[in-house]
Amino acid sequence: MKRIILHIDMDAFFAKIEERENPQFKGKPVVVGANPKRGEGRGVVSTCNYEARKYGIHSALPISRAYQLCPKAIFLPVNMELYQEVSERVMNIIKRYSQNWEIVSLDEAYLDVSIIKAYKKAEELAKNLKREIIAKEKLTSTIGIGPNKLIAKMAMEKAKPNGLLLVNPKQVKSFLEPLDVEDLPGIGPKTAGKLRDIKVNKIKELKELSKLKLKEMFGKAGESFYERARGIDEEPVISNRAVKSIGKEYTFERDTRDSEILFETFEEIIKGVWQELKENNFSFKTITVICRFSGFETHTRSKTFEKPSEDFKTLQKEAKKLLLKFIVENQKPIRLIGLRVKF
Repeated sequence: MKRIILHIDMDAFFAKIEERENPQFKGKPVVVGANPKRGEGRGVVSTCNYEARKYGIHSALPISRAYQLCPKAIFLPVNMELYQEVSERVMNIIKRYSQNWEIVSLDEAYLDVSIIKAYKKAEELAKNLKREIIAKEKLTSTIGIGPNKLIAKMAMEKAKPNGLLLVNPKQVKSFLEPLDVEDLPGIGPKTAGKLRDIKVNKIKELKELSKLKLKEMFGKAGESFYERARGIDEEPVISNRAVKSIGKEYTFERDTRDSEILFETFEEIIKGVWQELKENNFSFKTITVICRFSGFETHTRSKTFEKPSEDFKTLQKEAKKLLLKFIVENQKPIRLIGLRVKF
């Protein structure tokens, strides 16, 4: 049976909920995230509406920079309880359109609708889904339709905002080849930079590289780039996908190299991660420490164990060793520290 996959993504989800709850915000730039503190804030933008994006504001941008770009924007704190309530209602609507669904995040999901067999029918289903979400939640969404999750996601990205784009199997080649290499999921700025150094800017040019060459350049990820550049993706839509990692981070009010402050804070992060592991009866196999220095220079260090562990002392000891390496090897003040564990 040929596969037909939908990728649904809510448009500027948190910001659009805030606009819905506060009609006076309509037509104004809205930024959801940390307190900007008149340009002195330390956190980042969680999301923003399309009005704010006209000023160059985007997710993960330092909140201080967002304030500089548009001081007249409406800056709001993250109201996660409200967003989760709305997300649950939206996802319940989405689930009714297929028995085979996968929730990716609060505002994003996949549907496998292969059972309906025709792309035209899938397009009508998608239109009905968009209409129902608007009618019941007064929120817009964007949907991509394709023969697999990769193409559905990329189609969705190209259709934003409030759009719908269908790419059937015969259209995959003509859809992919003109796109920039960074449009391919998994290729970020650093990887794209290495490709541009060898005059590879478009996916069509990426396809000209052999699998061996890509593997030499990027390791195992190179093999994935080879497949994705050809629109190949066999990953199934899996309902009830299990949580695979737990993590916590902390951003300091001021950059610091005070080891007492760093390790006291890190101790609390470790305890928080450990508590969540215990509550869910999870063990850990890989631990990753995140360290962001002044100037937003961010690095990670990881350690993977041969067997999953449930030992707090092991987590505590190995995580602190990784953090200590950052402090010893980089003399810059530290802005953020974090810990993530995978199962």
